[in-house]
Amino acid sequence: MTRSLQAVAYRRPSVLESAAGGQRLGLETSRGATPSGMRDHPQFFTGFLTSPQVASAALLAVADVAAARYYQRQLRASLDPVVTGNGDRLRFESFSGCCGVYARLDVLEPGLDGGEVGHGTTNVDVNNPLREALSRIGSDDPLHLRVGPEELAVTTLDGPVVEKKVPLPDRWLRGFAEAQVMAAGFDLRAELPAAEAVRFLRALPRGGARGASVGPRWVVPSGNGLRPTTRAVPGAVCLPGPERLIALQRVLRHAIALRVYGPSVTGGASATASAWEAVLPGMRLTLTLSPDASRGFSGEGGVLDALATDEAAEDAELIAVLLAWEPRVDVADLAAASGLTPERVRAALVRLGTSGRVGYDTAEAAYFHRELPYDAERVERHNPRLRSARALVAAGAVALHGAIGTVTAEDGHVHRVRDEAGVLSCSCLWWAKYRGGRGPCKHALAVRMVRRGVAATERDMARVEGDAR
Repeated sequence: MTRSLQAVAYRRPSVLESAAGGQRLGLETSRGATPSGMRDHPQFFTGFLTSPQVASAALLAVADVAAARYYQRQLRASLDPVVTGNGDRLRFESFSGCCGVYARLDVLEPGLDGGEVGHGTTNVDVNNPLREALSRIGSDDPLHLRVGPEELAVTTLDGPVVEKKVPLPDRWLRGFAEAQVMAAGFDLRAELPAAEAVRFLRALPRGGARGASVGPRWVVPSGNGLRPTTRAVPGAVCLPGPERLIALQRVLRHAIALRVYGPSVTGGASATASAWEAVLPGMRLTLTLSPDASRGFSGEGGVLDALATDEAAEDAELIAVLLAWEPRVDVADLAAASGLTPERVRAALVRLGTSGRVGYDTAEAAYFHRELPYDAERVERHNPRLRSARALVAAGAVALHGAIGTVTAEDGHVHRVRDEAGVLSCSCLWWAKYRGGRGPCKHALAVRMVRRGVAATERDMARVEGDAR
């Protein structure tokens, strides 16, 4: 697995300290993106949390995921959460080291008091002493929150005094993109009131021997709760690796409701991803689970079609200018402002997601703008199916025959790619195993690239002929 070291520097450690009139929680920021460009240690908020106990528990849940591996647990993970200021809310995000669990805490306007929320994205320091201090908050005494350094700290400290160098796997970067692509296909499937949510979550298994996954389960809405079912049926939601919801245990006693999101399924469907949202006073905590505990989001292939077209890359540049750090990115509004079709806008948003520039909020069924410090070219460069497809096209291995394409692989074997109502199937082993459940195979991608290239050439020729007339 390809990885690099990510240097994250803070002016001082984040700390929870006593002060006159209550406690002060100072979350220190690293270098991050803002509307005015990249800045060292930007400040996004200074004010009060209206529900200190709830916010502390939810922050710890996000940090739990950032430090966890739910598969191959003997390996350590340590990635500081990401914070985004969207003008009306703060979002704290993390990804598990095994790339299979995505966590996000949205602290909404009712959860904040006494200060304006800035715009931008950066990492925040969550160290072990801070975790211990947050876990001891036992009352709702006033809690002042500062995200970013105080002005005095900025002017009196010469440079970073805390620096972390953490491994940043390419799978982790691709996972951020794949998770938001999957979430965009989810709908609300069930909403449990507080008592039912507590009962359901506390009854979940914690994992087998040495934390081994108990495998995917299926549940269906039943009255105010959820009941297990042995197989996928219409209306069912997959719970893949139920022990991976353990981070929600931190906020159970504060939960108002539990909302469950997933894709539409038919009888006999294979395991799918799902999202589990704890509704809290003034905030929401969401965990999104990959389809299997042993496989992270990075291999799901949902972004491949968008990465495989130059059109999406050009559209993404235009859409990026229009995002403006909005907490809700409306596809219809972007289509009107850009002159693109909604389909092209969605493809552009997927493309932007590969560099961490948009996420997806299932509660509001809308994208949101953020800027992670990773580049799309790196994600594309290290995607093996995409690299292989480009190599096949460059080698002239693709031939088109109407609705059928043939691809001559490196070993000389010929694969037949068929177009069935816009879905490309293939005679290769990858398609036989996953049936499109993890995105297109390299042969289907190569055929799609060639077909798009032919279509673009025909459009260009039509324009030239029109100009000549």
